[in-house]
Amino acid sequence: MLIWIVLAVVLLPLVALALAVRPVLSRLPRLRRAAVALQRRAEEAETLRESAEALQARAEGVQRQLDTAQQRLAVIKARRG
Repeated sequence: MLIWIVLAVVLLPLVALALAVRPVLSRLPRLRRAAVALQRRAEEAETLRESAEALQARAEGVQRQLDTAQQRLAVIKARRG
């Protein structure tokens, strides 16, 4: 009788644990694929961020050139008129 009680106390929690872990283990491959996809997206986002920074630097350079051209045009107009 004591053996049955000990087996029930030991085996029932193990069975419950196995039943609880089973769905998590069955989802692991999908979770891994999702993690890999998220990592790829993060790398793409980093690449886009770098491109955006380069584009912004280029736009600032063009803006400086435009300001210089406008100043020169104002000087030329001032000399003529």
